[in-house]
Parts: sequence; C-alpha cells; structure tokens
Amino acid sequence: MEVSNTKQQHQSASISLTKPVRCIVKLGGAAITCKNELETINEENLKTVSSQLRQSMTTGSNSGEVLGMDWSKQPGESEISSTISDFEDRPVVDSSPFIVVHGAGSFGHFQASKSGVHKGGLYQPLVKAGFVATRISVTKLNLEIVRALAREGIPSVGMSPFSCGWSTRERNIASADLSAVAKAIESGLVPVLHGDAVLDDLLDCTILSGDVIISNLAAHLKPEYVVFLTDVSGVYDCPPSEPNAVLLREIAVGKDGSWSIEKPTLQNKNKQVETSVAAHDTTGGMLTKISEAAAIAKLGIDVYIVKAATSHALRALSGELKGNLPDDWLGTVIRFSDK
Repeated sequence: MEVSNTKQQHQSASISLTKPVRCIVKLGGAAITCKNELETINEENLKTVSSQLRQSMTTGSNSGEVLGMDWSKQPGESEISSTISDFEDRPVVDSSPFIVVHGAGSFGHFQASKSGVHKGGLYQPLVKAGFVATRISVTKLNLEIVRALAREGIPSVGMSPFSCGWSTRERNIASADLSAVAKAIESGLVPVLHGDAVLDDLLDCTILSGDVIISNLAAHLKPEYVVFLTDVSGVYDCPPSEPNAVLLREIAVGKDGSWSIEKPTLQNKNKQVETSVAAHDTTGGMLTKISEAAAIAKLGIDVYIVKAATSHALRALSGELKGNLPDDWLGTVIRFSDK
C-alpha cells in the first residue's frame, strides 16, 4: 500500500532502531477465535501460537523454564503461575524483536457490521454506538492475547491504533504515530496491535484492518520477513472448501505491484485467485490479505501465509524458509521478483 501522507514520510525517516525488527506476525482472527461464535477465543490454538512465538523469538535453547508475566488470576485457575521471587537473579533472555498484530475474528466484526461503522457516519446514533461497542470488543480480545503471550514469558504490551493516534482518509492510512511502537521495541517489549475502529478524515470513522496495519509497519520498520497465521494452509486458487482447490506455494510480485502464480504451474496461467468473505467480515478477508502481502513483498520482504498452530507455522516464524522452499513445507510465500 502506498502512503503519500507527508507526516507518514517524515515519521518513516525519523524512526531508527538499534536492533532491527526480525519479524512482524499477523494472528488471523479466524485462527485465534471461533469466528462463528460471538466473542469466543480458540484457546487451544492461541496457546500453541503463543508457545511457538516464544520458541521463535528466543535465541538459543528453548528448553528452559518459562516464567509467566501475567500475574492476574485466571478463571478456573487456583493460583498465579509465577511470583516476583521467581524473577530474582534471573538472567536476561536474549530475544529477537518481533511485532504482533491480530485480527478481530468473532470480536468486533459483528458489532461493526451491524452498525455500519466501516461505512462511516459517526454523527448517526447507531454508528456512534457501534463504534464504541466495536472498540470494547477488539480491546477485550487484545487484552486476552497479551495475557496469553505473557503467560509464555513474552513481554507483550497491547497498543490500540485508535489510542496511538492512527487515523484514515477514505480508509487509507492518513496518520500513524509509530514512536510508541519503536520505543517499546527499543525497551525489549513486544508490541501487540490489532484491527481497530478509527476516525476517518472524510468518512468520520471506519475499520482499520490488521492487514493494512502490517503493511504500514513493514514499510517503515523493514522487518526481515512477515508471517500471516491463518485458519487455512495458505492461498488457494479458489476457496479451500472446494474439492479441487489448489494450494499456491509461491506468488511473485513485480516492480509495478502486479503479482503472478509461480508455483505450482496451473493449466490456466491467467487464472485469478478466487476468495470468499464471510458476511460479517468488514475488512475484506483473504483478498485484502493478498493485496497487502503483495505491497510488502514489493519492498523486498518475504511474506509467508501458513496455517496457525502447525509445525509449518513454527518453521515460518523461526525464519527457516529463506531461499528455496522445502518440498515438505505447506504454505504460501509471496516474494518480490524483478524478472
């Protein structure tokens, strides 16, 4: 996504990290929530994803004791997993800078679609109420994801785009203050952002998707690679529920931003990828994901789209897939090609 806003360009030039970002991770809403059950987290997937993120971030052995950082009492648990004394004389764990962005899934989408927040018109009582309800829902999910990461010993901090000064103009990012994200990274913290309801210069308000946020972060912070964790194995030539769906292993993005299917070779080389979007999804689903991934790849940053909570996801998160893709890896890579 191209951002021409002068303030954005100035911020991009002023951001300098002493330790570059290794990876930006998108936790797809459909992968970490039960998308057809209102405000319901997929606890098993979220726990596995959090564990795999810890393994990927931590340098050296991953077999050491995990000290949780969530000191609030969990429902159904009789005690907190770690105490202050556990951290005394504890050596500092060296970890690679990661940024986490998550979608809303069954949180926020229902409230936004029913009230029309994504269409704008904040002066209307229903839209204003929906704006508030959407933010309550997505920030609730953000807290639970931060807690899940913290229980794995990841020093995560929630950052809502609305509260950090992100805004749009006709749904394109107009302002995004990245200073808080940069300071968190420099302090050894892991920023956790999310799709959010934000103010829009022309529409009054809209929904800013996590995919668009990642594209913006990648353009300014230049991570080594980006990983989208989804509820399917990658990008298919048609909805994966169809019996003849083919997993696209590699998509090439040209200098002009156009993209083409490199692997596998399809009979119809000009075939366009077909996607399906749930009725309550206000952010465009897989089509938006591919579009933003192509914009990131155009910057020379590899993007991996892979099923969450699998061994294939762990390999992508760990940075094992640079160069030629292993034959036994299931997922889609989107890369720049100057051919």
